[in-house]
Amino acid sequence: MRFKIFYGIKKNVFVLGLVSFLTDLSSDMIYPVLPLFLTGVLKATFVYVGLIEGVAESTASLFKIVSGWWSDRVGERKPLVVLGYSLSSLGKPLLAVASFTWQVLVIRFIDRLGKGIRTSPRDAMIAESTEDKRGASFGLHRAMDSAGAIIGPLLAFILLPFLKQNYRGLFLIATIPAVLSVLIVALFVKEQKRGLPVSAPEKKISLALFDKRFKIFILVVLIFTLGNSSDAFLLLRAKDLGIKTVLIPLLWLFFNITYTLFSLPLGALSDRMGRKKVIILGFLVYGLVYLGFGLVNKSLWVWFLFPFYGLYYAFTDGSMRAFVADLTKEEKKATAYGIFHGAIGICALPASLIFGFIWQTLGALYAFSFGAFLALLAGFILALWV
Repeated sequence: MRFKIFYGIKKNVFVLGLVSFLTDLSSDMIYPVLPLFLTGVLKATFVYVGLIEGVAESTASLFKIVSGWWSDRVGERKPLVVLGYSLSSLGKPLLAVASFTWQVLVIRFIDRLGKGIRTSPRDAMIAESTEDKRGASFGLHRAMDSAGAIIGPLLAFILLPFLKQNYRGLFLIATIPAVLSVLIVALFVKEQKRGLPVSAPEKKISLALFDKRFKIFILVVLIFTLGNSSDAFLLLRAKDLGIKTVLIPLLWLFFNITYTLFSLPLGALSDRMGRKKVIILGFLVYGLVYLGFGLVNKSLWVWFLFPFYGLYYAFTDGSMRAFVADLTKEEKKATAYGIFHGAIGICALPASLIFGFIWQTLGALYAFSFGAFLALLAGFILALWV
């Protein structure tokens, strides 16, 4: 493609970033108020809310693996990407007419099914659209994705008073950017010609298909993710340190602003400086931030720690996705992304359970120190053996 924007990023990457922006804008208009809708309107219990989110995230993790493998097997990316975004968009108007909690469970399952189907093939498309600018490309994509996560809650905050706290009306409005995202990906994203060996596709999903460096990198991801508990614990720690509930969304806003502003330049830095160095720097920032959350005893520090937490995301999120492409062959990229995202998903639940147990039994300092230690251990392994 001749069309390029800043940092030499190609049109396909920019369009996929715009699609993610619109999708996240739509989803994050809904996500912060969905628990309120469930408990206040549909009278769901807290346990049922937890069940819905657990099923949703487990579904996404499983299908990221399967869709990546299938994309490599059939030699196509775009149909799965379009299908994934379409399924996620379908759930928004359905939420507006949901009358029972089981219906929301089904809708969230469909939404996360869509995310699981599209993520690995989409990341493979970004990697295949560029070679020497992969870090910048993934950095731009993550920046546009997180920009949607900033604007979505702000729009919900502005619209709800006009809608007189009518959640169903908000869900219908959120359908508009979701539908636009599907139209854009269907009309403007182009499938790359790769010449994949579709005549002899892989018949199974296995790490044995990949070389030693990729396997060790997945080990690094597993170790790091075990210490990377749910971000909800950071918000709980902020409240524990005296941040008022009404100010908690502002902390999340500052986190997302930092993540958005630095994702592209730090992704581009990984193109020049090397992926490993940038990822290791991100792990180091994460470790220092987690130690900070464990050590500080005044709420003022929290306002500094959340933006630095966004900096950790900017260092690692795009760079790690670009590194997956660097370590794998063209015909196995989507499968590699499936394994990468699956590894994160598999460890996410035990990571939060372990962190919560340590905090409850030993205190916040030990829980956050555990996360910091695993981040530094992951960085050490990455530096020496990948």
